Amino acid sequence: MLPGLRAAVDDAKVRAAQTRARKAAEWEPAEVDPVARVLLDVPLAHLDRPFDYAVPAAMGEAAQPGVRVRVRFAGADVDGFVVERRADTEHQGRLQPLRRVVSPEPVLAPEIADLSVTVSRRYAGTRADVLRLAVPPRHARTEKERPATLAPEQDVPAAGTPSWAGVEHAAAFFAHLTQGASPRAVWGAAPGDDWATMVAEAASTTAAAGRGVLICVPDARDVHRVAAALDEVMGSGRHAVLTAESGPSQRYREFLRVSRGSARVVVGTRSAVFAPVHDLGLLVMWDDGDDLYAEPRAPYPHTREVLLMRSEQQSAAVLLGGFARSVEAQHLLASGWAHELVSPRDLLRARAQVRVLPAEDLAVATRIPHAAVTAMRSALARGPVLVQTPRAGYLPALACERCRTPARCRECSGPLVLDSATTPPRCGWCAHSDEQWRCPECHHRGLRAPVRGEARTAEELGRMLPGTTVRSSSGERVLQEVPAVPALVVATVGAEPRVSGGYAAVVLLDTWLTLQRDDLRSGEEALRRWMGAAGLVAPGGQVVAVGDPAHPALQALVRWDPGGYAEREMAERASAHLPPAARLATLTGSAGAIADALTLLVLPEGTDVLGPVPEGEQQRVILRCPRAAGTALSTALLELQRVRAARKLDPVRVQVDPRTM
Repeated sequence: MLPGLRAAVDDAKVRAAQTRARKAAEWEPAEVDPVARVLLDVPLAHLDRPFDYAVPAAMGEAAQPGVRVRVRFAGADVDGFVVERRADTEHQGRLQPLRRVVSPEPVLAPEIADLSVTVSRRYAGTRADVLRLAVPPRHARTEKERPATLAPEQDVPAAGTPSWAGVEHAAAFFAHLTQGASPRAVWGAAPGDDWATMVAEAASTTAAAGRGVLICVPDARDVHRVAAALDEVMGSGRHAVLTAESGPSQRYREFLRVSRGSARVVVGTRSAVFAPVHDLGLLVMWDDGDDLYAEPRAPYPHTREVLLMRSEQQSAAVLLGGFARSVEAQHLLASGWAHELVSPRDLLRARAQVRVLPAEDLAVATRIPHAAVTAMRSALARGPVLVQTPRAGYLPALACERCRTPARCRECSGPLVLDSATTPPRCGWCAHSDEQWRCPECHHRGLRAPVRGEARTAEELGRMLPGTTVRSSSGERVLQEVPAVPALVVATVGAEPRVSGGYAAVVLLDTWLTLQRDDLRSGEEALRRWMGAAGLVAPGGQVVAVGDPAHPALQALVRWDPGGYAEREMAERASAHLPPAARLATLTGSAGAIADALTLLVLPEGTDVLGPVPEGEQQRVILRCPRAAGTALSTALLELQRVRAARKLDPVRVQVDPRTM
């Protein structure tokens, strides 16, 4: 061999030996806790557990619990979170080393890791799916920014609670918060209450006691309103805002402020319930009956249930507030888990005068009674008037042709539907045909679908009240706020703008159409929407609803008694074996997948199987069991998910306690 070639070969051997030595040094295990338990970002139920990996010495300081890492799994690089460091492992054989630490930032707090276990078991899902909701995607540039710190001079001073002066038992609730205790309350706001300021005062009281606060509201409009109230009560810069509309960079920046302890008060929408607030002392949720709290992504958790789980786990106080009251909130009161905060009856009567006017023709949604027009004309002399109309897009549900009582199945209380003009009505839940249906209220046998309203209310009112300014708020043109000058503000549900001082009057049109929502919660949801609009009235203003004065939901509105209506609904649902007295779950998939799932599923005793019924090109089955067997049902569904994932069977979507049926 030529001398030059021999020298090149020797140099190559030396470099190879040096490379092997360097790699051996890099993969040398850490001296302290050389084993990392990693939760993989793999949404397969049978792999939903931590796996042990060796921690190289070079990563010993960075690979702390809560950080993002990348590992080798099943022949591919997979992301995950370190959930624990240990000194030993039960794994037989040599452990694979961590590939790299993606970021040394501990974004998964221990309490959120524990919460993910509880939520995944409750909703028969995987921790990986829960953590996708809890931890926002990494934004590297934002992570490298200089972190803010919580200076001692930024401590929140006690701001007082003047807005709560008229609420019974509020003083005791706030005394417990000041002492660092964990009271739990369901709060019913009165008409004209500035609920955002009241929430901010509760947050300020808790923060002044040195504890963190988490506030969940339905949408971005409510987030902005509460954020402005927090700035006014506590001072600017002392809270974080977590919403999807902020964009990935700003959302991650706010998340890091919370994770690092720079912000102890957080306000946000549904996913903010997972925010890693330090020293959590109070969990607040406004309007827990809103549909927006139902997560549309697996495992489909409801924000209220996650909030209650977290309060139990971290011994934090709870404040569920709203103008209306959900049946679930009433169940918390009935069980003694929470106490009630409400205004006295005389204050409620002084705040608003509510009356119901019968419609002149229920078959025409745009007809407005003369008395309602007169009320608008009179109120316009004092200020703006809000007119709420039902949101377009309801699916027509079958109802009694004479009295418009929703048509329900006599077997399971599900909604009746018609497939064609020649077939008898059948249940949309259990598929039971009911040829002999008769209205339980008036005993009439005829059925009809409600008439959908047209978006012409503003034009009609403009003709009825010439010379009056008419503003519209709906769809993509939602007004945030309107000036406190005489004008008609026509808004769809959820798009009602604020006005300083409140509206002189609130008019609720076509209430019968709102009640025809094809849903188990039609009455509860209708009352929630009406009270949400009526709550915007100025103190001493009037609320006019157009509909059937004898309907229980409208009677509850007149009395401003959401608790009584929720109690009535809870009793009716208990007699029909419906939530919250029972636990429901749905299985949706192809016909073969549903048949396989029912074969593999080991259901707890007393579980009813309703269906299957068609749902588009797929089929759906409803499982119903007593509330006491709810945990057993979730366990059985989770085991089903594991078996199906391991066998690679066709997918089946599992939803526990779906918001709508």
